[in-house]
Amino acid sequence: MLILGIDPGYAIVGYGLLEYQNNRFRTVDYGAITTPAGMDFSQRLEVIYQQMQALLSQYRPQAMAVERLYFHNNQKTAIDVAQARGVILLAARLQGIEVFEYTPLQVKSSVVGYGQAVKKQVQEMTRILLHLDAVPKPDDTADALAIAICHAHSSGSLINRLKQYQ
Repeated sequence: MLILGIDPGYAIVGYGLLEYQNNRFRTVDYGAITTPAGMDFSQRLEVIYQQMQALLSQYRPQAMAVERLYFHNNQKTAIDVAQARGVILLAARLQGIEVFEYTPLQVKSSVVGYGQAVKKQVQEMTRILLHLDAVPKPDDTADALAIAICHAHSSGSLINRLKQYQ
């Protein structure tokens, strides 16, 4: 199974593409889609959409795993991230790629085995599970890989598949 993990944002969209077969991971690609701070917001969304379409067309993953939004103290930031997330989901939908959502707690539990793990623990365990020399940078990229790992661990469970449709 080819899984694309996405850590949504409007300045940085982290992505991580993993192949998961027979309980083994192979890292295919990872990186970030970035938009400059001074760019008009609607242009930023367009760049994210176009680059997501290109990424999805190039790799044709069987699944996209995306972090579920939770509200921060800054509602404007949350709304802007939600808009970026919307164009990411649209890109996947238009290419017929099934999308699965995971909370930060689910990702931490799946990758580290502890839902209250700190970011550094998740990043280090991601590095270990994927046999990488270093934690990928920026952090959004490491987070996207962790989200893909979470989906790989969760996708085999019928209960977890059924939860996606509730």
